[in-house]
Amino acid sequence: MDIAVGRRIRDLRRDRKLSLESVAAETELSIGFLSQIERGLSSPSLRVLATLADVLGVGIAALFGNSPSGDAASDSVITRGTQRPELKLWRTGISKQLLSAAGGDNKLNLFLVHLEPGGSTGDELYTHDGEEAGLVLDGEMMLTVDAETWSLKQGDSFRFASRRPHRFSNPSDAAKAVVLWVNCVT
Repeated sequence: MDIAVGRRIRDLRRDRKLSLESVAAETELSIGFLSQIERGLSSPSLRVLATLADVLGVGIAALFGNSPSGDAASDSVITRGTQRPELKLWRTGISKQLLSAAGGDNKLNLFLVHLEPGGSTGDELYTHDGEEAGLVLDGEMMLTVDAETWSLKQGDSFRFASRRPHRFSNPSDAAKAVVLWVNCVT
């Protein structure tokens, strides 16, 4: 999966005629680290993916797609359960399954997020373009937005502007959490 995401990021960067140097300057990531991501040698965190998606002018869902620009897939109305792209951030214990059709120009995207016990976006808060909302389907999730943290359990929901610094995690050491997550790029 790291290789596919890396290729996708490289293709998007090249389509936009951006150099590694310019992306590194905008993201405050090293050129070497960006090169490793593009070659599939490094597994980026969700925070890094969100930062790269912003610089590339796409939503995170665009990193799931097969082509760097809108194509027939972006016009798809349905997504079959057997055809859902998945992004596994194995180092963080998070996987995101894209429930809506993959495509670079989609503004509204629906994800099924699985948080392994102890899974987390990390200690650092991060931001990106858009707005997000979700519903905890199973387990428990800790959500921090700005300086406030909430414990959300099955049936609890949330909504906030993605430009507000945030992070999330599964505080359980035994049970997986599953969240229906919506991202809208504004």
